[in-house]
Amino acid sequence: MSEQQRDLVGHGARPPHAAWPGGARVAVSLVLNYEEGGEANVLEGDRASEGYLHEIVGAPPVVGGRDLNAESMFAYGARAGFWRVHRTLAAHGAPLTVHAVGQALDRNPEAARAMAAAGWEVAGHGWRWIDYREVPEETERADVRRTVATVRRLVGRRPVGWYTGRTSPRTRRLVAEEGGFLYDSDDYSDDLPFYTEAAGRPHLVLPYSLDANDFKFLIVHGFTNADDMLAYLVDTFDVLHAEGAERPRMMSVGLHPRIIGRPGRIRALDGFLRHLARRGGAWVATREQIARHWLATHPPQG
Repeated sequence: MSEQQRDLVGHGARPPHAAWPGGARVAVSLVLNYEEGGEANVLEGDRASEGYLHEIVGAPPVVGGRDLNAESMFAYGARAGFWRVHRTLAAHGAPLTVHAVGQALDRNPEAARAMAAAGWEVAGHGWRWIDYREVPEETERADVRRTVATVRRLVGRRPVGWYTGRTSPRTRRLVAEEGGFLYDSDDYSDDLPFYTEAAGRPHLVLPYSLDANDFKFLIVHGFTNADDMLAYLVDTFDVLHAEGAERPRMMSVGLHPRIIGRPGRIRALDGFLRHLARRGGAWVATREQIARHWLATHPPQG
């Protein structure tokens, strides 16, 4: 319970000047959460089917059995949605960070090869797409290592970033103890990177976003159509762009193959990338690029 202390002050009224490359006002991080094949399923020994973030909003999990509808909705992300996102990003030449669930990546090596060929950063996202709060520490530690090994084998280089999402109180420490990571993104508390302490040393955090995120298509009172998401992304960027005239900011956009990869939603991503090109002032970068820039420009003190 006490491994991570709350910080309600952060950078305060005068955050550091990010000094993004090219004088950009906003560093924009596009993130694709690749989870399809790692979700809850009784075939994996889970007690119930997956009941979270699929198209039948609010449907209870099937306890002790399979939910073939939910399974096929997740499969859509791997079979079709991923490739629609891949084509859209390729058309814009936009860089991307993948939060990759190890087991999901292992079950679609062709997608992993496509990520590598596109030059995308592939970060760790747990071995399974599960809640790690009740997972024993040694199991979670082993899952971090297994995910690192799987990404290295399939993508050709180990992950330097981490995002579990549904963390345990130990997650950040375990990531720091594993070593080899530049940052983690299990945080939503700021518009800029910051340092905290983990495993007794400074540790870089790149905050993520659940508001500028396509998962809101699959929650009550969230996005209804592509225009809803596009308007929200544009509004978010434009406010950060205005603030960035004095103090540059960072913006994260969360995506999922099974969600934004649907034909009726992909226009939100395409439209947002078009807006960035017209508006200017954006540095669209991987999270690794942002982390390396921050570490060089604002190294930890002490």
